[in-house]
Amino acid sequence: MWTDVLGNGLTLRDGASLAGVQDFVEGFLASEARVANILQAQRDESPIVQAYCAALHMFAETGDAPAHARPFVERARAGAASVTAREQRFIEAVAAWVEGDLPRAIRLHEEQAREHPRDLASLKLGQYHLFNRGDSPGMLRLALQALPAAGEVPWLHGMLAFAWEQCHFLEQAEAAARRAIALRHKEPWAHHALAHVMLTQGRLAEGHAFLQDVSPTWTGLNSFMVTHNWWHQALFALELDRPEEVLALFDRRVWTEVREYSQDQINAVSLLARAELAGIDVGPRWQEVGDYLARRGHDHVLPFLDLQYLYGLARAGRQEAAQALMESIGRHALACSGDEAVVWQRVCVPAARGLLAHAQGDWKTTVEALGHALPRLVEIGGSHAQRDLFAQVHLDALVKAGHLAGAQNLLQPLVRAQPESKRLQRQAARLYAALELPSVATSLRWS
Repeated sequence: MWTDVLGNGLTLRDGASLAGVQDFVEGFLASEARVANILQAQRDESPIVQAYCAALHMFAETGDAPAHARPFVERARAGAASVTAREQRFIEAVAAWVEGDLPRAIRLHEEQAREHPRDLASLKLGQYHLFNRGDSPGMLRLALQALPAAGEVPWLHGMLAFAWEQCHFLEQAEAAARRAIALRHKEPWAHHALAHVMLTQGRLAEGHAFLQDVSPTWTGLNSFMVTHNWWHQALFALELDRPEEVLALFDRRVWTEVREYSQDQINAVSLLARAELAGIDVGPRWQEVGDYLARRGHDHVLPFLDLQYLYGLARAGRQEAAQALMESIGRHALACSGDEAVVWQRVCVPAARGLLAHAQGDWKTTVEALGHALPRLVEIGGSHAQRDLFAQVHLDALVKAGHLAGAQNLLQPLVRAQPESKRLQRQAARLYAALELPSVATSLRWS
């Protein structure tokens, strides 16, 4: 029997497939594009090869991804009786994902972490599902399960770092990220987790310098990882009032890889929206992004994605497409059942209504609809930093609707927590001037 790079047993019919399997496992953990090399081995009907190919298709995050993945799952299941229990469990976890049964997929990944804690590809996939359901404690629990058996593996510490950060344990997150980087300097997921910590703690100049220092290692990465880390660098630049750098990063780093990919698209939407909220003229950039978003009308893979597709379409001036997506979201929400129905109906639909209203200049509806959704927004997934876009939109609408006292109550704690943020200082100065508190406004002015 062969083994993967972490010592997990592999049942292969063709030993020539081993290289593709290793590239999938290590490439997935390292966020590298070579994960796709598994497709070169797809003629090998080894069940684990077929399961890995199915997972790769599902990562496309498109409405038709399950249809593309299903034949691989069927071939994997057909031969599953001849493989190890570890491989069988992974096959069934991917099958559950393809079938839309994420609770079952998560249970299987959690069981795998207990029984085979060095199967870090399974662990990372489990974290992916938990992240998309807003279950950061589950992400942490899963990673801690593997720590005694895989403590020498840098990628595990990167996964731990992000889980700690999403649970608001910032000191533990930084320690785990720095441990990962000490073990492997090129660990972009750990770089990403540490950027989250520094942004949350208001260490903006330090965060900008850190990402600049490690960015030369971002080679051979998948499009999400490289564009998302540059997106984080753009957030630091935005807070530090470097508008030219923000737009340059958008043009040269964020919107340059796989524009058809969901994650690259939401990076673009989020950065352009934040730039405009900060008063930056983004020129015609929305229009090209809108061309790609227009193909997303009925995906409904994740509510977090749909919300940003919707807002991006509206900001790009594609009102008919945005309205059609809004209606499609509503129909999909009504067709859902169980916990999924609750998230789509009670969180996604009002958030979508608020975002569309903001893009159309309806501040009253934005305040009401987003205000309803924000307390439960964690349930749609995404990170704290990503969901902050919706809070910024809500705050902007509060000011424009004349709810200045309410806006002050939300804005001032942010200013206090982010003393380096020139964006927030400028926003607060304008608000205090409108509140007829000139001495406060003057104290916040900067040059």
